[in-house]
This record gives sequence, C-alpha cells and structure tokens, in this order.
Amino acid sequence: MSPSRTLSGMLFALAALACFAALDTSAKVVALTLPVLLGLWFRYIFQAVITTAVVLPQRGRSLFHTRRLGAQLLRGVLLTVSSLFTFLSVKYMPLGEFTAIAMVTPLVVTLLAATWLGERVSRLRWLLVSGGFVGTLIIIRPGGELFGWFTLLPLSMVATYSAFQILTSKLVKTEDPVTMHVYTGWAGTVLSSLALPFVWVTPRTATEWTALLLMGLMGTIGHFLLILAYRRTPAATLTPLLYTQIAFAMLAGWIVFSHVPDGWSLLGMTLIAFCGAASAWLALLENRVKQDPLEV
Repeated sequence: MSPSRTLSGMLFALAALACFAALDTSAKVVALTLPVLLGLWFRYIFQAVITTAVVLPQRGRSLFHTRRLGAQLLRGVLLTVSSLFTFLSVKYMPLGEFTAIAMVTPLVVTLLAATWLGERVSRLRWLLVSGGFVGTLIIIRPGGELFGWFTLLPLSMVATYSAFQILTSKLVKTEDPVTMHVYTGWAGTVLSSLALPFVWVTPRTATEWTALLLMGLMGTIGHFLLILAYRRTPAATLTPLLYTQIAFAMLAGWIVFSHVPDGWSLLGMTLIAFCGAASAWLALLENRVKQDPLEV
C-alpha cells in the first residue's frame, strides 16, 4: 500500500469526523424539541433516498448486488443502533464530554483489529493509543458529574460502533462502498420506521427543519467518507485519528451551545491530539519503510 494512498485514507477519515461532529450537534438541537426517534428516521431516510436517487440511474440493479447480504444488513443494524445510542447520549450530555467517552472506541477497535483482522500494531503505537485513552479519562474524570445512568448510553454506543467499524473494514475488501452505503441507509430507514407512527411530530420551525436536514446530509457524507478511508488505510492506522473528533465536538459545543470545557478537559484534549498526531505520523513512517526498507 503506497504512502499516498494511506495519506488519502487519513484525510478522508478526518473529513468524516468533522461531518460526525456536525451530525451530533444537529442531533442535540433536534433532541431539544423533537423526539429522538424522529431524528433517527430522518437521518436514515435522507441517506437512503438521496444515495439511491443519485446512483441508481447510473448503476441499475447492479447497485444492490452483494455477495454478503447478511453482513451488509448486520452492518446497517449495528450503525442504526449505534446512532440511536448517540442521539440519546447527546440529548443528556455536552457534546465534548460525550465524544470523550465515545473515544474509548478507538482503543477497542485497535484491539479487535490486532486480534480479529491480524493487523500488526507496534508497541509504540499501542503506547500512543493508550495515551489517547488516558486523555479521555482526564476529560470524563471517573467519579465526577458525568457518571450516572446515562453513562450507559455512550458505553453502549462504543460496543455497537466498534463492531460496525471492524465489519466495515472487512467488507470493503470485497464489497462496493456505494452498495454498502445504500444497504446501510435502507436498513436504518426500515428499522427506524417501525417506531415512526408512535413518535411522529411535524417540525414547525426553520431551526428544526435545518437541523434535520443537516443530520441527514452530514450522516450521509460522513459515512461514505469513512468507507473510502477504510478502503485505503488499515483500521489500526486510522484508529488514532478518531480521537480528533473530540476537538471537533468541543468546538461545535462552544459555537452552538456556549459550552466551554474546563482546564482538565483541555488538558485531556491536548494529550489526545498529541497522541493521535504522533501515531498517524508513525503509521506513515512504518508504511514508508515497509515499501522501501532502504529509505530513511
């Protein structure tokens, strides 16, 4: 795998993380006045309809061709459940703090990538990923105000989203990313539609409609970018970059909700950013040496 391909995968991942921060921000705005399940349905119906409408005329029935239908549907279910836990989490927690807890996911994914996918993870990279995890602990400060019943929501999200990421990294080796995107959108639409008759409320303000549209748009773009990222770069290499979503979330929380992280949170964010950047640089260096052992 060439260094340029690895770098492009990293850039796709960073762009996806910015989209996810915008998605979470929009979801929190929606949750202030509308049912969470309504927001979940809108997020997935947008992705399903837009993606299918754009691609189907070009691809025809081949768009739905897959050799692993069960895995495709399971991936859609995992992401839908993960999205539900995410939307419930941001309803009750600040964006930055929720994202900090969610960043346990990269540690779990690295472990799964090393054990299930057989990806090599150097000791130094393990150390840097662990440093990012320590930064997360500094932000959430176990025993503090964030630890209540709602803490189970982001932890549940971590479990489902870790499985989703590992399944994604396996499917992209044999499946078309556009087909994966379409199946994910329709799986989420079907699941969330089951609850729609019980939670439907017609949005009444421009803010509600704008937030719903942003949820759909950012979710659609973000997950397609993430598929492209995993197609170019191994999961263990992308994992440290996922910590940067904390910075995106804190920035969004400050701009939209005027929530300013305290000193400890900023310390944790700095540690996470350093470890993520250092690990990304190390991954590029390792890949470069592997391609040309004589090049320093």
